[in-house]
Amino acid sequence: MFHKPIQKNISKEQAAFLNRMQKRKVTVHFIQWAILIAFFLLWETAARLGWIDPFIFSQPSRMLAAGLKMAQDGSLWMHIGTTLWETVAGFLLGTIIGTLAAVLLWWNSMISDIAEPYLVVLNSLPKTALAPIIIVWMGNNQGSIITVALLTSVIVTIMSVLNGFLQVDQEKIKLIQIFGGTKLQVLSKVVFPANIPCILNALKINVGLSFVGVIVGEFLVAQSGLGFLIIYVGQNFKLDWVMLSVVILAILAATMYEGISLLEKKFLKWQM
Repeated sequence: MFHKPIQKNISKEQAAFLNRMQKRKVTVHFIQWAILIAFFLLWETAARLGWIDPFIFSQPSRMLAAGLKMAQDGSLWMHIGTTLWETVAGFLLGTIIGTLAAVLLWWNSMISDIAEPYLVVLNSLPKTALAPIIIVWMGNNQGSIITVALLTSVIVTIMSVLNGFLQVDQEKIKLIQIFGGTKLQVLSKVVFPANIPCILNALKINVGLSFVGVIVGEFLVAQSGLGFLIIYVGQNFKLDWVMLSVVILAILAATMYEGISLLEKKFLKWQM
C-alpha cells in the first residue's frame, strides 16, 4: 500500500529513495491521526471516570450529541456558513488589497519609504482593538465583521509580499532592463511570478488571522456565526456547544489551510 509505480527510467537508488519518502509520508499521517484520536479518547475517558468535570470541560460524546441536535434543526449549518463566508471574504480581500499595496510600494520607493514607519506601527497594533471602532463607524452589520477580518491580515500581507518583491534576484531585473524592458514588464515577467509562492504563503497566514478577526467581530455584533454561538451559549453555560464551536473552527481553519497548501503544491508541480 505504500508503493507507487516506479518509472522505468530512474535508477534503483532513486526508486528506493522515492519509496522511503512515500513510506515516511504515510507514517507521518498515521501518527498525526493517531495522536488526534488518542487525545479525544483520553478526553472522553477522563470525563467518564471523573478525572475532569464534564460540565466544565465537556466531553466528545456530549459535543457530538449537541452537534447532531443542531445539525437536525439546521442551526449548525447556518452558523458555519456565516462564519465561513465572512472569513473567506476577509482573507481574500486582505490578500488582494495587501498584494496591490505591495505592488504600489515596490513601484515607488519614495512612497515605500514614507509608509514604512506607519506599516511598522500598524503591524504591531492589535487589530482586534479597532473592532469596536469599526463597528461604530460601519454599523451593526456583516460588512463591519468582514472589515475587521480584513484589517487583521492586510498589513501582514503588505509587509510579507513587499519583502518578497524586494528579494527578487536583481540580476534578472537588470537583464530585462538591459534589453529595454519597462518596469511593468519587470513586474509582470519577473517579480510577480517569482512571488506567487509568497502570495500563497500569505494566504496561509491570513486564514488564521481572518478567523480571529471574524470571531472577534461576531463576539460584538453578530446575530449568527460560530463567534455569536460561543458567546450566546457560553452565557447560558452550555459548554458542550462552546467546545463544539471551537472544534468546528479548528476543522474549518485546517481545511482551508490544506486547500491552500494543495493549491501551492499544484503550482510548484506546474512550475517544474
